[in-house]
Amino acid sequence: MKTTTLRSLGLAVAMLCSSTAALASEAAAPVALRAVVDGVVQPLMAANAIPGMAVAVSVDGETHVFNYGVASQEDGRPVDERTLFEIGSVSKVFTGTLGAWVAARGELSLADPAERHLPALSGTPLGRISLLDLATYTAGGLPLQFPDAVRGEEAMLAFFRDWHPSYPPGSRRLYSNPSIGLFGYLAARGAGADFEALMTTALLPKLGLPNTFLHVPEHEAQHYAYGTSEGERRIRVSPGALDAQGYGLKTTAADLIRFVQLAMDPSPLDGPLSEAFAATQTGYYRFGPAMQGLGWEIYDQPASLDVLLAGNAPALALEPQPVTRIDPPQRPRPDRFVNKTGSTRGFGAYAAFLPEQRIGIVLLANRNYPNAERIRAAWAILTSLR
Repeated sequence: MKTTTLRSLGLAVAMLCSSTAALASEAAAPVALRAVVDGVVQPLMAANAIPGMAVAVSVDGETHVFNYGVASQEDGRPVDERTLFEIGSVSKVFTGTLGAWVAARGELSLADPAERHLPALSGTPLGRISLLDLATYTAGGLPLQFPDAVRGEEAMLAFFRDWHPSYPPGSRRLYSNPSIGLFGYLAARGAGADFEALMTTALLPKLGLPNTFLHVPEHEAQHYAYGTSEGERRIRVSPGALDAQGYGLKTTAADLIRFVQLAMDPSPLDGPLSEAFAATQTGYYRFGPAMQGLGWEIYDQPASLDVLLAGNAPALALEPQPVTRIDPPQRPRPDRFVNKTGSTRGFGAYAAFLPEQRIGIVLLANRNYPNAERIRAAWAILTSLR
């Protein structure tokens, strides 16, 4: 294990005694890191009534996972290294990676119109929208969610055929599960495959993520946490159109931090997959204080806490935002802050990393609590490592 030195305790310093502020020995470093994480996470859980959390931190390629509370309030199962959490829209980063991987293999182009991969959309407004605009929520106003009446593939296709843009493609960003969901659906068709099969039997194994699932298998069911609803009932995600692409993954903190590590350094991967990770962190549009990648949202450095809070504010997910197309797209640079939030009704997730400093973090909780609280907590921990 590499030494983890606490370089600047920032916000977390107030939570620690001075004797743990900067421990440099290999044996003591994880103790200091745990003191920082405990000092942030335990008050966070108490303030938001979170039953259980798993936190993973990556420092210079070393992984540290910290578990808190219970995976199920009903039976008191503790959160451990095998606990599976729903990660909601953090799944979109995996969908972006899958689509970029198919493109890097030459089986589609992000500039392709949707109708090229789905003839049922030929002659419709959506059929002319590019895969890139679907992936970046700039198709022209696809909604946050499908209408409740859209159940099954036939109803989904009818919805897309009947849709008409509210504004020109590429002019506004409106965060949308149907938009990136259709991107993932079409990307898999470009590869001649079913999305769920391509994700679970090809991409996830290649990434070395054995505990990441769209559908939790029976032999892993004991590890699947229960979420907590606003009414304090135990809850799990409900099925829906294109749910796999938009918000369907369940994973462990260890698997998700490995994904973050590969995002920071994809050199262990083959050429097309390494290129796919670069494509997900490429800035295609500017909106508010951020750039939109394929799933990831990207900030130029120095990124302050206030900037991150503004970039993850509810309005940026619920209201159309003007965008500026980046031409040519900005390829990944190490001096950036990259992040993604994700939620289901009973779970809240956050993943973030700073490639230049080789630090990253994952927060997984079995309650959907405010994004701002996740970002403040992650910022406190990351600041202690900078």
